[in-house]
Amino acid sequence: MHSMFNGDFGVVLVNIFLLAILFATAVAIARMRSLFAIVMLSGIYSLVSAAWYVAVDAVDVAFTEAAVGAGMSTVVLLGAMLLTSRTAKPEKLAFRLGPLLVCLATGAALIYATVDLPALGDASSPANAGVGLTYLQVAWFETGIPNVVTPVLGSYRGFDTLGETCVVFTAGLAVALLLGFGERSLAERIRNEGRSGERRTNKVSAASDEDPA
Repeated sequence: MHSMFNGDFGVVLVNIFLLAILFATAVAIARMRSLFAIVMLSGIYSLVSAAWYVAVDAVDVAFTEAAVGAGMSTVVLLGAMLLTSRTAKPEKLAFRLGPLLVCLATGAALIYATVDLPALGDASSPANAGVGLTYLQVAWFETGIPNVVTPVLGSYRGFDTLGETCVVFTAGLAVALLLGFGERSLAERIRNEGRSGERRTNKVSAASDEDPA
């Protein structure tokens, strides 16, 4: 019985378990109306996705998903939630059919594409042969970094990583401007402080006028 859970069978069980959690979380997100609960479940979805990426040996993608998906996205969504209502409005059934068909078509296309993917750990797969094998052989001697993912992202694909960083920074800056974290927020705070000061002055003036002394 112990040998049954070793090797590929154990990996398959872990993958099925994590994917089942992702499916249940996605269904819960689609059926809920509380925006706060949806944001929290989205963070849980990102964390479980990161765990699944670790299970399939994609540690770099797992770090990115945990940092951006569960961290930055959750904070941005919570900030956006403060600017709107806390509960989503119910939609008619006819308006749900379009997104449902798009999701089904996309899922079917992704499942069909997995037929041509190599098996996990296949020595003849493109990731383990060709340029990937070259990276494994020369990365340590050229960069002195033991983790081959680091020199690939920071050296061999440095311009690509720089472009991705600029895209993420631009997206974060745009979201911050839309939410009013910049000059608009400062101006609003100054106006509010000015109104509070006027109210305090008016209260002091009214109190002095009512003072019989």
